[in-house]
Amino acid sequence: MLSSDSWGGARKGGERAAPRQYEEVRRGAASEGSCREHRQADGGAGLRPARASAAQRFESSYDSIAALYDPWSASVKEDVDFYVAEARKAGGPIVELGVGTGRIAVPTAQAGVHVIGVDSSDGMLAVCRQRGEAAGVSERLDLRLGDLRRPPVRERVDLVTCPFRALLHMQSDGERLEALRAVYGLLRPGGRFVFDVFAPSREDVEETHARWLEREPGIWERADWDLDRRILTLSVRGHAGETRMHLAWRAPEEWRALLEGAGFEVVALYGWFDMRPYDGGEDSVWVARRPAE
Repeated sequence: MLSSDSWGGARKGGERAAPRQYEEVRRGAASEGSCREHRQADGGAGLRPARASAAQRFESSYDSIAALYDPWSASVKEDVDFYVAEARKAGGPIVELGVGTGRIAVPTAQAGVHVIGVDSSDGMLAVCRQRGEAAGVSERLDLRLGDLRRPPVRERVDLVTCPFRALLHMQSDGERLEALRAVYGLLRPGGRFVFDVFAPSREDVEETHARWLEREPGIWERADWDLDRRILTLSVRGHAGETRMHLAWRAPEEWRALLEGAGFEVVALYGWFDMRPYDGGEDSVWVARRPAE
């Protein structure tokens, strides 16, 4: 639910594109964002109940912008074909963590792949359900309310994805490892985990720090960068709501160490969704594998 070639703008073919064509925040840090658990026997309006945590409900920073999210991320398209192609290679079902409003899950279901989508935002899942119904693919979308560190999924699959920088919502290495180990446990031996993250460039920080910028008509966002703590505080506001979230980035070498610490083998590291080799840019796209037994 988040991204760009950093916060400032996406790159296509090495060229800087218009600001935020792949924004880190829009989903980013998809919508798995900060949440608190509340005791309530409710799985979310119109959604299939969260199987592993039916008595839990989450308050997410995305609930207040669920109606704003799709207009905010309307131009974010660069990653969709990549994730759909990965899903088609794996077959179904797949698990998508931080599924949000279905920006990727709905096209994946349209490609014939069954998606188990997990998100901590009731509001975002409700929008995803509506989008699935409108596209005629509701039967291939299994939406579950939950935390990506403890996903309510008992099935074992060959592919787990976590698009749009959703892992940036993890605030510590302990949380990152918890999430990665949870993914490892969802995969069959030989199964793959595909995700993307970013680390900002100095240029992007200088261009956006502490400034309200209109990213889409009537939708404004402000990025406050803490370079010492490596935390981005992202504020979003528009006609349909407003929110604030905290996103923590790490360098690629740190992500590699975390993946290996969780038991994964790194299969590929790309610099963009066209699978160009990673060359030190802001975005990194990872393919990791649970070793075959």
